[in-house]
Amino acid sequence: MDLSRNNRFFESLAARHRRVLVFLAIAFCIVMAMTGAFLLRFDFAIPAAEVQRLKLALAIVIPLKLLVLYVLRIDRGWWSAVHSGDILRIAGANVLASALIAALVAYFAGTAFPRSIYLIDLVLCLAGIGAIRLLLRAYKEASFERNGVHLRKNAVLIYGSGDSGAKLLSEIRLNPKLGRRVVGFLDDDPAKKKDTVYGVTILGGGKDLPEIAGRFQRQGTRIDEILIAMPSATGHQMRQAVAYCRASEIACKTLPSIDEILTSKGLESQIRDIVVEDLLGREPVELNEAGIREGIYDHVVMVTGAGGSIGSELSRQIAGFQPRKLILLDRSESDLFRIDLDLRSKFPNLDITAAICDLIDAHRTEDVIVMHGVESVFHAAAYKHVPLMEAHPIEAARNNIVGTWNLARASCHYNVKRFVMISSDKAVNPTNIMGATKRLTELIASSFPNTSPGGAYTRFSSVRFGNVLASNGSVVPIFQKQIAEGGPVTVTHPEVRRYFMTVREAVQLVLQASTMGNGSEVFVLDMGEPVKIVDLARNMIRLAGRVPDQDIEIKFTGLRPGEKLFEELITSDEYTGPTHHQKIRIFRGQRTDMATIQSWIGELQRILTARDEERLIRHLVELVPEYQVGGQWRHALASHPDYIRQSLALFPRRVAG
Repeated sequence: MDLSRNNRFFESLAARHRRVLVFLAIAFCIVMAMTGAFLLRFDFAIPAAEVQRLKLALAIVIPLKLLVLYVLRIDRGWWSAVHSGDILRIAGANVLASALIAALVAYFAGTAFPRSIYLIDLVLCLAGIGAIRLLLRAYKEASFERNGVHLRKNAVLIYGSGDSGAKLLSEIRLNPKLGRRVVGFLDDDPAKKKDTVYGVTILGGGKDLPEIAGRFQRQGTRIDEILIAMPSATGHQMRQAVAYCRASEIACKTLPSIDEILTSKGLESQIRDIVVEDLLGREPVELNEAGIREGIYDHVVMVTGAGGSIGSELSRQIAGFQPRKLILLDRSESDLFRIDLDLRSKFPNLDITAAICDLIDAHRTEDVIVMHGVESVFHAAAYKHVPLMEAHPIEAARNNIVGTWNLARASCHYNVKRFVMISSDKAVNPTNIMGATKRLTELIASSFPNTSPGGAYTRFSSVRFGNVLASNGSVVPIFQKQIAEGGPVTVTHPEVRRYFMTVREAVQLVLQASTMGNGSEVFVLDMGEPVKIVDLARNMIRLAGRVPDQDIEIKFTGLRPGEKLFEELITSDEYTGPTHHQKIRIFRGQRTDMATIQSWIGELQRILTARDEERLIRHLVELVPEYQVGGQWRHALASHPDYIRQSLALFPRRVAG
C-alpha cells in the first residue's frame, strides 16, 4: 500500500513540475560526467592541483550546457517515445556544448587543462542523458501498465514491422484506453523473422498465421485481433494480408493513409475496419495546390449538381481553397439542402449560396451566372444511370445535352473564365444513350472558341474518368445492402470489368486538370487497372466476415441494356499525350465547329418537343457515329443503313449479343 501511495505521489509531482525535474536530471548528469571524466583521466586519484581545475570546469560547464540544451529544446518530449532522431539531437547539443566549453576553459585555464577530459566528458554526459530518458520512458510505460491493470486487454498482432508498426506499438503501450496488448509482429519479409521491434518479436509472415495463432492458443492466449500497419501497401498486398487474417478467422483492422492520419486527432479514432478502398491500393494523389488555389482563391465558383456524389465532394474541396463565393446549384431541393447545411457548418466564414435551378431553363441558368458574377464553373450535373437512360432517352438528351448547352452558352456569353465538365468513360465508343449524351457534351465543350479578338474568352475543358466508389447508385453500396440482407449479391456477368477510383481522388484530379491546357481539351484520368466486379463482390463479402458462395451467394443476372463487358477511357484512334501530372493525360480530338453544333442543337430541340425517340437515336448517331446502338433502339436506324455500316466498320461491337 505504501509503495502504491509513493508511486502516485511521484507521478503527481512529475506531472506538476515536469520540466524542473528534467533540468535537475540533466544537471546531475553534467556534474557526474565532468567529475567522472577527471576520475577516469587520473585513475580515480585526482591530484590536489587538478581539483581546482575541476571546480573551474564545473563552474563553466553547468550553466553553459544547461543553456545550450535549453535553447535546443533538449528538455522537451522526455515523456514521449524515444526515437533515433532524439538521440541524434542530444548528441548534437552535447557536441556543440563541449566545443564552447573547450574554448572557454582554454581561455581561463590555458593549455594546462587535460585535453582528454573534453572527449571523456562528452561521452559520459551523452550516455547519462540518454540513459535517464530511456529510464523515464520505461517508468511511464510501467506506470500505465499498473494504472490500467484492471482493464481487459485484447491480445493483438501487428502486421507490418516498419515505422508505422513501431509507432503503433509505442502508442498502444502508452494508451491503456485502447485496451490492447501487442504479443508479436507479422512481416512477410522472411529476413526479418525472429528480429525484434522495441522488444517484441517478429514471429513470421502472414502465411504462418494459423500456426502462430495455434501456438498462442496452446499457451492459453487467444489472438483477438490483427492490426495491419501498412499505410502504403498496394491493393494486392492488402488483399493478401486480409486473406491470411480471414483464413485464420481472426478479426483485422488497419491504420489509415497518411492523409487520414494528418486530419485525425488520435490513434484510438484512427484504427478502423478495412474498407473496400483499401483493397484497391491506389496511391495518394500529389497535387499542385498552388496552381489550384490560384484559380479558386478569392474567385466566384459555381458547382452544378452540387448535391450529387461528385458535385458535393467538389464543393467540399473547392471550399477548402477559400473562394470569394461558392454557388451550389442543383434542381434537387433535398440534396441541395444537405450539402448547403454541411458546408455552412464546416466553413462558417465562407460566402455560400444555394441556388435551385434546372439547367434546361436557359433564362434561369443565365440569371444565376449574371446575379453572382460567376468566374468558374464545374459542371457535374447529369443523368448517369445507364439502364434508366436506355428507358428514357428523351429525358437523358434534354438533361445532359440541352442542360450542358444552355450552361456552356451562358458561360461563354457572360465571360466565365473557366468551364470544367465532368465526363465519363462511357462516352468512349458508347453502347448506350447515357454514353452518347456524354460524348455530345464533350463535343459541345470543345466547340466553343478558345480565342477571342478582345482577349476575354471562356476556357472549356472536359475531364473523363470511370466509376467512383460509393457514389450514388454505384455497385459498392448496392453490394453492401445485399450482403447486409444475407444475399444474394447480384453481378451482371462473370467477366465484366470496371475502372474504379475514390470520389476524393477523382475530385482532386479534376481540380488539378482544371489548371491545365488552353481550352477545348479532354483530360483523361489514370484509373489504374480495371477490376473484375465478381472479385470486388467476393472481397466485400470477406470484409463482412462471410464466405463467398457459402454464406453469401453470388448470382449472375446478365448484362443490362447498353452495358459493356469492358469500359474504355480512350478510343483506338485518339492520340493522348502526357501532362505534367502523372495521373492525367490529355488529347485533342477533332473539333466540331460551332455552326454544326448550333444547327444540330436546333434540330435536337424540335425532336425533343415532338418526343420522337427513334428520330432522336438517329440524330445522336449523326454527331457520334461511333455510337453502337443496341437493344431496343437498333431498329431506329433501319432507314439509315449507312450509319450502321459506318459505325460497325469503324468501331467493332464490344457488347454481348
